[in-house]
Amino acid sequence: MTTYTATVTVRLKRGVLDPEAETTKRALERLGFELEALRSADQFELDLDAESADSAADRADEMAERLLANPTIHDYDVEVTEA
Repeated sequence: MTTYTATVTVRLKRGVLDPEAETTKRALERLGFELEALRSADQFELDLDAESADSAADRADEMAERLLANPTIHDYDVEVTEA
């Protein structure tokens, strides 16, 4: 088995209110930064032993579906690298 690091990035779907991002966006604008939009995200790094990168990605995807993200309001991405 090989150890892989799966990075799961979870963010709210477009159209879902993101008060944390809105507050941060307003603060950045008060500091003089111009930006079109800002979205907050949570990132989880999982170290997994798996037979292949695809297997590690499948396990991380299942974890995201079952606990890390709420598919009703979140989108998520999974990236896998060999540790």
